[in-house]
Amino acid sequence: MSDDPFADDAAQSARTRETILRYHLSWKRRDLDAVLALYHPDIEYNDFYQQRCMRLGELRHYVESNLPRQPGEVLEHLDRIRIDGHTAFIQYRTSLQGGAGLVSFRTGESITVRDGLIWRINEYATLVREAGHAGEPASARPAISRLGLSPRQLGQLAHDLQDYFQRSQAFLDPGLDLQQVATATGYSRNQISHLLNQVLGESFYRYVNRARLQHLLDGLRAGSDQGRVDELAFAAGFNSLSAFYKCFRERMGMTPRAYLKQFSARARRQDSD
Repeated sequence: MSDDPFADDAAQSARTRETILRYHLSWKRRDLDAVLALYHPDIEYNDFYQQRCMRLGELRHYVESNLPRQPGEVLEHLDRIRIDGHTAFIQYRTSLQGGAGLVSFRTGESITVRDGLIWRINEYATLVREAGHAGEPASARPAISRLGLSPRQLGQLAHDLQDYFQRSQAFLDPGLDLQQVATATGYSRNQISHLLNQVLGESFYRYVNRARLQHLLDGLRAGSDQGRVDELAFAAGFNSLSAFYKCFRERMGMTPRAYLKQFSARARRQDSD
């Protein structure tokens, strides 16, 4: 052992950094066996979001379900990896698609290394809604779930849900319900409801109506009159004009008539230019 404790600390930090970088690279490469090989036989993985404490025998399924699904898919780190002796501190963000505003999980990990292997992981998550979500100010709160989905998996669920609507345009069916979406996507009703209500902050029908409105807006053309917009609303899956007008005002901050007037005026200015 060196007479200089600072030199010993620096050496240990360097060894810890080497293990953590190997761990990070194994995640990035989606190499399940390489990730598991870096876990100490006595590892304790505390996922405070799901209120779970996992040992080595439970981690294969957990890691496999949380690995990136596509090559090149990376986490958005909020800070550099910080090392202090045996422990590394990592912060990253998982942004969720589909919310009325920007919603993300900010996750922190404290990883302790022993004998060159990962011995302890403490992971926690904070749910962040940026300013502008449903007209509310920015907010952040500790996040807890017992549904068996981590923040990364909820991010995947949000992506899958949005991708399903874009591909199938199931929202065009005015009778679409939560069970149909759950069956089509392979998730449970409870998982989808938790994502929408507790994470994205909106009901299933509000989420679906926003998809309908976006479809309608994509189809609008300059010169459309009020009657035409009503027809498009029903064609987009709205089952009542009152629901359509409410959704439109919440999203656009004006009535369809005012929007079309503004849209037409902008188009005329562009033509004159």
